[in-house]
Amino acid sequence: MGKVIAIANQKGGVGKTTTAINLAASLAATEHPTLIIDIDPQANCTSGTGLDPRNVANSTYEVLIGDVAIDEAVRQTNIPFLDILPSHINLVGAEIEMIDVMERERILKNALIHARRKYDFVVIDCPPSLGLLTLNSLTAANSVLIPVQAEYFALEGLGQLLNTIKIVRQHLNPELEIEGVLMTMFDTRLRLSNQVAQEVRRYFGDKVFRTIVQRNVRIAEAPSFGKPVLFYDATSIGARNYIALAKEILRNNQRYLRQYEEVQEEASSPVKPNGQNDSVSPSSTPANGFTF
Repeated sequence: MGKVIAIANQKGGVGKTTTAINLAASLAATEHPTLIIDIDPQANCTSGTGLDPRNVANSTYEVLIGDVAIDEAVRQTNIPFLDILPSHINLVGAEIEMIDVMERERILKNALIHARRKYDFVVIDCPPSLGLLTLNSLTAANSVLIPVQAEYFALEGLGQLLNTIKIVRQHLNPELEIEGVLMTMFDTRLRLSNQVAQEVRRYFGDKVFRTIVQRNVRIAEAPSFGKPVLFYDATSIGARNYIALAKEILRNNQRYLRQYEEVQEEASSPVKPNGQNDSVSPSSTPANGFTF
C-alpha cells in the first residue's frame, strides 16, 4: 500500500498547494508512482498540474458523495509516474451532503483502499480549514506534512492544527504521524525568517525538515503555465528545494518502501501446488537490491 501524506495547515497562503504539486512531481521524477488528491474546492492543485477544473467530468466531489469509484475519476498528467484526482468547485457543497452519511470521516479512506496499491505515494492537498474535508484527509493519511511560512502569524494556528491531529489519533486514526514541518517562503536576508525557523525547531525538534523552501519567483510563475516548478525551470532554486525535500522524504521512508516492495513481490509471486512456494535463502538478494 502506498504511503498517504496529507499536506495540511488551516492557515491559508503558507504553501500547501505549491508543496503538494512540487513534492508529488519530484517524487514522480524519481520514478515513484505518485497520486495527487486535490480535496480543496479552489482546485488550484488541479490547474497547477495542467488540467482545467471546469472540464473535469469526475472529481473528488463525485468520489466523496459515492457517485463514482476513485479509479474512474483519476486522471493522468503530462508528467510520467504522476496521476491526479482532480477537484471541482462542486466540492464546496460536499461537507453539507456528507453530514448524514455513516462514518463520514472515513469516506476518503475507504475509497482509497484499492487505489493505494498502484502508487508508492499519495499526496493530499487539504483546504485551508479544519472541516470535514481535512478530517477525511487526516483519517485516510499515514502522516501529515505541515508547511509553515517563515512569518510570525504562521505560528499562531499551529496549536489548533496539532490539537486536531491529536483528536484524529485518539478517535479515528491512531497511526497518524507527523511526517515533518516544512519551512516555506523563507527569505535568508530577513532576521524574522531565521527567528521563526529557530522557534519552530525549538518546538518540533527533529520533525522539522532540513530542507527549506526559499522565496523564488519561478515557484510563483510555474502554476500559470500548468507545470510544477521542476518542469518549468529545473535549474531554479525552487526546483532544487523540492527535489531535496523529495529525497529527504525518501530517505525517511526507506523502511516503509522496503516493506511495501516485499509485499508487492509476495503478491505477484506464483504459488506452488498445495500452497508451497520455493524457499528463499536468507542470503539471496532480489533484483531490487533488498536483502531478505
